[in-house]
Amino acid sequence: MKERNTGVFNDATTLAWLILMVATGLGWWLGQAGQDSSQGLALATAGVIVVAFIKVWIVGFQFMELRHAPRWLRHAFDAWIVTVCVALLVICLR
Repeated sequence: MKERNTGVFNDATTLAWLILMVATGLGWWLGQAGQDSSQGLALATAGVIVVAFIKVWIVGFQFMELRHAPRWLRHAFDAWIVTVCVALLVICLR
């Protein structure tokens, strides 16, 4: 019989959840830093948008089971993430 590895970081769902929690804290910190200084507002805005779309990708890949989806669907999702993120960055940073 094989022993089952039950460490916290061995489960992909737990690891994804931890990454999402850290990313949420990072987004919150960037938002607070952007409010404290007017010069860093554009950089903080860009950071929050990028962190948000990284979180969207993690949720789609891990929790919506896109890692087991057909290749064309994964690539379409990736293209959508990049396209919308870049569009929002262009709109917000003009």
